[in-house]
Amino acid sequence: MIASAVPFVASMLPSERAKAVGAPVEADLTGIERGTLATVEWRGQPVWILARTPQMLERLRQGEERLLDPQSRRPQQPECCRSAQRSIKPEYFIAVAICTHLGCVPTFLPQAGAAAAGPDWRGGFYCPCHGSKFDLAGRVFRGVPAPSNLVIPPHKYLTDTRVLIGEDTP
Repeated sequence: MIASAVPFVASMLPSERAKAVGAPVEADLTGIERGTLATVEWRGQPVWILARTPQMLERLRQGEERLLDPQSRRPQQPECCRSAQRSIKPEYFIAVAICTHLGCVPTFLPQAGAAAAGPDWRGGFYCPCHGSKFDLAGRVFRGVPAPSNLVIPPHKYLTDTRVLIGEDTP
């Protein structure tokens, strides 16, 4: 009887593919230059890693009154990322690259004044499908269709140059 139960119990365990889909993903930060964006895949979703410049970090302090949730009070990020930078390390911004309106992938427009996003644009992410705008910390602007900030996945730094996306810092 026990011998017949083993295959049955084994069939209920997740397959290697199912484990891989939900498994954490490790990313190397050494090849990401300041001011550029890299994309990795986690749980079948694109995840951005933005290596922010000092100028980008400075721009995060400007125009907070135009943001819907500037202090990140809504739970779209791990507790350790509730700050103006929405990150563990200010120089790296990690976010799920999916607009919180209808699931489109926003465009990275790092330069201030980008025509598509308007003359008061200070850099960030713009969803051309419906006009949602997010700053360089993924905080959503007031008056756009997206209802909330971009989602920050759980993550932790293994070293200064390696990050594990999908697991929180204990």
